[in-house]
Amino acid sequence: MSHVLILGGGGMVGQKLLGRLLAEGLGGTPPTEITLFDLGFPPGCPDGPARITGTLADPGIIAQLAGLRADVIFHLAAVVSGEAEADFDSGWSTNMMAMWQLLEALRAEHDASGGVYVPRVIFTSSIAVFGAPYPDRITDTFYTSPQTSYGAQKAISELMLQDMSRKGFMDGLSLRLPTICVRPGKPNRAASSFFSGIIREPLNGQQAVLPVPDTVRHWHASPRAAAGFLMHAAALDTARLEGHRALNLPGFSCTVAEQIEALRRVAGQDAVDLIRPQADETIMGIVQGWPRDFDPARATSLGFRAESSFDQIIETYIAEDLPSRSG
Repeated sequence: MSHVLILGGGGMVGQKLLGRLLAEGLGGTPPTEITLFDLGFPPGCPDGPARITGTLADPGIIAQLAGLRADVIFHLAAVVSGEAEADFDSGWSTNMMAMWQLLEALRAEHDASGGVYVPRVIFTSSIAVFGAPYPDRITDTFYTSPQTSYGAQKAISELMLQDMSRKGFMDGLSLRLPTICVRPGKPNRAASSFFSGIIREPLNGQQAVLPVPDTVRHWHASPRAAAGFLMHAAALDTARLEGHRALNLPGFSCTVAEQIEALRRVAGQDAVDLIRPQADETIMGIVQGWPRDFDPARATSLGFRAESSFDQIIETYIAEDLPSRSG
């Protein structure tokens, strides 16, 4: 018996997670209630779950959400990386200050319950919490030193959630997601958006802009894998974390050139010909400060799984999200 709250439930990953929850439940048991929160919801969003619209910048909304006393809270809502870098105030307000206010509101509910209410809080962090210079592969003991505002906001949120969990107010877990690719729909303001665009647009018969050299290497997982990470985290015995509540999640490391070769294998040269290089120094300045490869031994030992090739990531998009295939 559980009430699940998804903050950012109208977004792509939130909708993927919702689909999995409705199909599989948590640990095989359907949630008794699901509540979605976001600025808005896409066409086709299932009617069953309750919906709350608003912004986490509104203290009244935060109090309302905490007052639901949901058993499991998935916190996916954020200003994306490129936007957080371009709009300093918005990034810090939404990605850090709102997180503190939410955790404080949950702590107040914990105290008001006499310590009975201890929600599982699953926070989607990012590999942007790391900063150069990097080893060839980042291990679980590599230190956080973000080189962007977005990365700093995520790192601080991880620490706040860890300390609140240490005190017993909640049972938190931060998931450092790889870049999620191939994202369906339209490009967003994330600096990483082009990683999806150079695959998604050609598969849909459209031109795509490549703003960085094809030698850029990055760490990826599919939207299907992201939903799987969240589902697995909800059921994980957090005692196994031994107090270290942030995890580097599995993914697949490849260069942009290797992405393009995978596209060629899956969809042919005509798709590749739709990719147009056009350098963007701002995007390159952000991306070059991101990590490229990981050894996520700890998360793997805890049962988290992702794709083992970029071909699989493309095939997942074709099977689940390509408009001509998904209807």
